[in-house]
Amino acid sequence: MTVNVERRVEAKALLPLVNEVFVRCGMNFADAGYLAGSLVDADLRGVHSHGVLRVPEYVKKLTTGGVNPRGRPLVVRDVGACLVVDGGNSMGQIGTHFAMQCAIERAHTTGIAAVAVRGSNHCGALAAYVLEAVSHDMIGIVTTNALPTMAPWGGAERLLGINPLGVGIPAGEEWPIVYDAAFSASAHGKIRVYKQRGDQLPPGWALDIDGSPTTDPATAIDGLLRPIGEFKGANLALIMGLLSSMLSGASYGTQLGDMYSGPQAGQDGHFVCAMRVEAFEETVRFKARVDEAIRELHACRLAPGFDHVFAPGEKEFLSELAYRRDGIPLTLESIDDVLFTARGVGIQSAAL
Repeated sequence: MTVNVERRVEAKALLPLVNEVFVRCGMNFADAGYLAGSLVDADLRGVHSHGVLRVPEYVKKLTTGGVNPRGRPLVVRDVGACLVVDGGNSMGQIGTHFAMQCAIERAHTTGIAAVAVRGSNHCGALAAYVLEAVSHDMIGIVTTNALPTMAPWGGAERLLGINPLGVGIPAGEEWPIVYDAAFSASAHGKIRVYKQRGDQLPPGWALDIDGSPTTDPATAIDGLLRPIGEFKGANLALIMGLLSSMLSGASYGTQLGDMYSGPQAGQDGHFVCAMRVEAFEETVRFKARVDEAIRELHACRLAPGFDHVFAPGEKEFLSELAYRRDGIPLTLESIDDVLFTARGVGIQSAAL
């Protein structure tokens, strides 16, 4: 007999509850709303590893983990098209959103702008930030460092973060290109989702603590994430970590903390870039050509076992349409965790 481990929850019920949870943690209403929206949006897009599953973890950061719920990011260095932002030990979503807004504003003048961020924390899914640039007919690029959960290729020690990369490219009639992925075969949060569901991991996702392959999510959580493309993914993760840390003075690698004792508050770094399409090419022509590239993918001859070729981000846009209509499928454990956390901050009537 199949045991149902999920239930659908409407975004319009989830968002105000999560928002209020973060307000109760001391965040102002606008920041709490942005943070809550980023988590619910991730769930709507099917990226549950960065959705409301994170609520208990974030509440802990804000209440006992040293993150400043009222932290304010600010520009501390400004040279032409290049800026450095100190996140003020705010939640990473607040600092990264601020940095992308700075990049967009500057790119309107300079054509391209880059912002390095220090003094920040875990910033969640990157798609939201690159879509901010896309909405201004700009290409958005974001990367971030992360707690070490991956070994360098050939090693068996947690030295590298999975240090994801997000890229958004405007299109015309098609959905924009949105790539948001880590340089591991899977994000740590996604392995937690598999554990909640009681499912085994696909082969090739993870290693045990000694560097041997495993499909058990509990073993993987205590072990190592496997890089995509072997040494290529490990080296790209290294590069993203350097961009996210060294340009701003943020902490790097093991300086960030570890998965056992947790992250050091206010040590994360990010790197964002906005490129105004019109500075390089006529925008309508650019977007029409991106449409052509996407349609070429759609028209590709299919390999066995596939019924469609998707452009990056397309599945997430389709998920959002479906989940807004039918509700977000959340694990019962995630729902219980959100409600338990809400009651823990004084929302006794919390319900979903």
